[in-house]
Amino acid sequence: MTTKLFAVVLLALALAACDSSSTPESTTNVNRSSSATASPNTAEQATPAATTPSAAQFKAGDKVKVTVAGKAIDATVVSVDEKLGKVVVKMSGGEEKTVALGDIAKQ
Repeated sequence: MTTKLFAVVLLALALAACDSSSTPESTTNVNRSSSATASPNTAEQATPAATTPSAAQFKAGDKVKVTVAGKAIDATVVSVDEKLGKVVVKMSGGEEKTVALGDIAKQ
């Protein structure tokens, strides 16, 4: 008798886990409202991106300051990789180095 009861309980749990209509109502309402009002969410996401330096700010030949080991060093931009967010710079000593966009600033 306990074996049959245990089997029925396991079957009920398995069916409940597979049922896709048992999502909470609050989750469904949030998804509907966020898709209906996509423009406010887009504006919130654009704000942090505007504060970080973009690859469009820098071009080959620009004089920049590069932060290396906590020190600002004068350098010249050699090339910009927009997809990776990396910039190749030539240091004042002649050494070329690849750095992240966040590590450089215009002079």
